[in-house]
Amino acid sequence: MGMRSMAFAAALTLAASSAWASEAAKIPRQNWSFSGIFGTFDRAQLQRGFTVYKNVCSACHGMNLIAYRNLTEIGFSEDEVKAIAAEYEVTDGPNDEGEMFQRPARPSDRFRKPFANENAARAANNGAAPPDLSLMIKAREDGANYVYALLTGYGEPPADMKMADGMIYNKHFPGGQIAMAPPISEGVVEYADGTKATMEQVSRDVVAFLAWVAEPEMEARKRLGVKVILFLLVLTGMLYAVKRKVWADVH
Repeated sequence: MGMRSMAFAAALTLAASSAWASEAAKIPRQNWSFSGIFGTFDRAQLQRGFTVYKNVCSACHGMNLIAYRNLTEIGFSEDEVKAIAAEYEVTDGPNDEGEMFQRPARPSDRFRKPFANENAARAANNGAAPPDLSLMIKAREDGANYVYALLTGYGEPPADMKMADGMIYNKHFPGGQIAMAPPISEGVVEYADGTKATMEQVSRDVVAFLAWVAEPEMEARKRLGVKVILFLLVLTGMLYAVKRKVWADVH
């Protein structure tokens, strides 16, 4: 009877986990300016998203594939980029004495890592190392919608759900339990352009920024794709006209 009870309890746990995982899979779709073949990034939104990353996300999450100079692509001037980079200290060297040293970051430097190494990241976050965000949108299925849903999916767990120690309920995270505390809240940042920093607005802005970070060449790729399609359409018309001309006297 003991073995049967254990098996029954395990079956219930598996069923509950499956139900929570199924719920997590239901990601609401959002309208993004960068969606579709003609989609483009909103530069003002990208700058707001960088503000969110800088003031909220960068405390735990790195962005190793982006350099400060890349921020000129979203509308920051060279002087603004130099000022942003100079706010951080990076390790350089060795110097003439063979020692590493700290210096203010330059535009050519990649974004500074929040932790010296993965072990330090784990130690500061209850054993869970925060992932690098450079390719997060591309690394997750339905990336932009998923990350937005995750940021806005925190809440109270179902009454029948037992939460593990140190875990927080998020209805859009597989299994329903996540180690990351809610990073976004009302007024968590102050936007320079006066946009009201609601939870939904902040989440949308940082997701748009992460989408650009994951694929900064997206707009150029889409423009090239449109040009190629137009070229092929014209070429098809020309080839059809030539075919008609060549075979005009053949009956």
